[in-house]
Amino acid sequence: MTENYNIEKNEIKVGVIGATGYAGAELVRILQGHPAAKVKWYGSRSYIEKEYASIYRNFFRVVEDVCKGDDLNELAEQVDVIFTATPQGFLASVISEEILRKVKIVDLSADFRLKDVAVYEKWYGIEHKAPQFIKEAVYGLCEINREDIRGARLIANPGCYTTCSILTAYPLVKEGLIDPGSLIIDAKSGTSGAGRGAKLPNLFCEVNENIKAYGVASHRHTPEIEEQLGYAAGREVVLNFTPHLVPMNRGILVTAYADLTPEGRDAEKVRAAYEKYYGEETFVRLLPQGECPETKWVEGSNFVDIGFVIDERTGRIIMMGALDNLVKGAAGQAVQNMNLLFGLPEETGLMMMPCFP
Repeated sequence: MTENYNIEKNEIKVGVIGATGYAGAELVRILQGHPAAKVKWYGSRSYIEKEYASIYRNFFRVVEDVCKGDDLNELAEQVDVIFTATPQGFLASVISEEILRKVKIVDLSADFRLKDVAVYEKWYGIEHKAPQFIKEAVYGLCEINREDIRGARLIANPGCYTTCSILTAYPLVKEGLIDPGSLIIDAKSGTSGAGRGAKLPNLFCEVNENIKAYGVASHRHTPEIEEQLGYAAGREVVLNFTPHLVPMNRGILVTAYADLTPEGRDAEKVRAAYEKYYGEETFVRLLPQGECPETKWVEGSNFVDIGFVIDERTGRIIMMGALDNLVKGAAGQAVQNMNLLFGLPEETGLMMMPCFP
């Protein structure tokens, strides 16, 4: 726990760098309802000195602060935890031992998710500027790495596709009920996953009434999924991951296919495996037999819905998961990590019910 965390006031002082991106704004929204956290710094290189509520009018008369810059050295003197909702490469270029001695960091980029620097540089196409911190960074998938997260200084918050993909398949890989080498992951995402920046492929006329695959056999979340499922399998995992863009604001739907091992051809064993790992989890909801996850039932929440169907004819299983890419896939998971770091109940500030319609 950082020295300047005031237990008596029960207030965690928070800084958000990248507060004007979609994930950053979602962090701000969630933290407004957090009983033990207060945002002290709204960092945005593009909007310095502009009122935060003028950029996102949903915060009108809620947030009255102006945006500040992204100087982590200055920020580390003022807060207990920093969230960096920034492009790849930013945190690695500015992080230092001096900063980490003063403050905890939850990074929403991919800078510290992958343990092999060469893999990071190959898939992201940039040089890693701080490889000395990769080993100590903890992969912040709370349902799997909870105990390691509690004592960490630096959290690598997982991506949205990866969170949904890993959680959907993890118990069956861990228990040896599927052959991970046969795993094929088909994923769909809403357009907010591409960020707020103006890009031609994300214009309304380009996205509306359309669905398309992208990053085929080359999407940069692939090695992250392979690495984490490899830890579960106890060996290297190579898989196919294909993302698709669909015309909705939020949501990830993963449909994953794999060959069952002889032990996995029993539906009761499969369900027991999911129950073993997620039966006591607040934010993972295992659906009743035969019910398939839908993005509309998790929108605006930190929940992940998971279901499965065994195809007896082919000896394969279809695993399905759904989450909100901006909440459990980004900001909600980051706050879940913060709660663990500061010894709070994990669900603090995160029990937002999914919103519908």
